[in-house]
Amino acid sequence: MSLYDIQVKSARGETKDLSDYEGKVMLIVNTASKCGFAPQFKGLQKLHETYADKGLAVIGFPSNQFANQEPLEGDSLSEHCQINHGVTFPLYAKIDVKGTGIHPLYKHLTKAAPGFFGSKGIKWNFTKFLVDRDGKVIKRFAPTATPEKIESTIQQLLK
Repeated sequence: MSLYDIQVKSARGETKDLSDYEGKVMLIVNTASKCGFAPQFKGLQKLHETYADKGLAVIGFPSNQFANQEPLEGDSLSEHCQINHGVTFPLYAKIDVKGTGIHPLYKHLTKAAPGFFGSKGIKWNFTKFLVDRDGKVIKRFAPTATPEKIESTIQQLLK
């Protein structure tokens, strides 16, 4: 199965195809608005503003699996992130990024780019996956890797 074959739900519950991002570099992030890493929303937004016209798609997938740090859903979540962090890049419906209910997207991402010591599981919010224009998962970044620290890697893929 290709990454582009995977379907996701928008914040409003509409089914969307990841094939909409075919030909773009994607930065896929599991987010949580109440997480200590939430200030990274601003850096992600800056990447979106700087590189969207060059082919970057920053995409957020909220998850409530880590200390219940994402209590919001749908429009209220989108509005909170817009008002508090200036987010205009897409935030999709909440999903499971680990465990028995793991969403097919995260099953694909974690298999293609295992974490530390080969771990497939997501350890915390704001784990980032960088995908090239052909849909190949290039790299996984830990939650502590700020958007600014991964910018040069993104720039290389956009060339």
